[in-house]
Amino acid sequence: MKSRLHRDFFNMKNVSLFLLTKSIGLYINLLSFVVPKKASQLAYAFFSEPRKGKLTLNKLPKTLKETHTETFQYKEHSFQAYIWSGNETKILLIHGWESNSSRWENLLPHLKKSGSTIIAIDGPAHGLSSGKEFSIPNYAEYINIAVTKFEPKYLIGHSIGGKACLYYQSLYQNSGIKKMVVLGSPSEFKIILQNYINLLSLNSKISKELENHYLNHFKLKIDEFSSQRFASKLNTKGLIAHDYDDSVVSFEEGKKIAQSWKNSHFIETKGLGHSMHDYALYQKVTQFLFDTK
Repeated sequence: MKSRLHRDFFNMKNVSLFLLTKSIGLYINLLSFVVPKKASQLAYAFFSEPRKGKLTLNKLPKTLKETHTETFQYKEHSFQAYIWSGNETKILLIHGWESNSSRWENLLPHLKKSGSTIIAIDGPAHGLSSGKEFSIPNYAEYINIAVTKFEPKYLIGHSIGGKACLYYQSLYQNSGIKKMVVLGSPSEFKIILQNYINLLSLNSKISKELENHYLNHFKLKIDEFSSQRFASKLNTKGLIAHDYDDSVVSFEEGKKIAQSWKNSHFIETKGLGHSMHDYALYQKVTQFLFDTK
């Protein structure tokens, strides 16, 4: 009886969420015929604003309370960095969508064994960083500021954070970054955008305006904003890991990145899902980073 009630409640939540997303999409579609500029702004706002992942100073996860922190500025926004002090070898950690720097809690013990200094940053509109809008180009600029300040040797990114790392390195070609680890990351941005359009059932007018937004604001063509393309430009050594059962980012996306990254190794996992928290995997990550062979 109890499990049935739980199942019915879960199904009701799913139906409510479905109706809500379709209602938002319908409103945006109708608005596009009356006030098209407002409609496209609203569509972009829903797409770029994370609903989860924010933190407050008085409720910081224990993992982040153990750090020294620094705040940096990029244009009108600030972003937070957390530092676990160690030796001269530095590792920079880049989290994904609707997450924050506390997501590295399970990986940290493995990295700390090396004695390295570990730095994690909160992405735009995530954690303790300011703003409501998330974008990969701005995240890449946060990474650039952190890399300039801390000069890390290794870069690790999860999910959209991995894509931001690949975009950053393809853009800046930083020779100081010796190795990169990309976990459960998407390749094609057009797939991410199309999934959003399908979710809300947005019309072709709004779809085109969303593409134009990226072209006008970030000078990016959606078809070219591809981790596969970014990876093909890299000489940095890479480790890509993707789970076969990832329900958030298709396994094929990871394979695309691996196929174009000439100096990389691909690890297929199974049963980990999108989070990819796994002792054996993290052992392989540290072996890749610190193996001098």
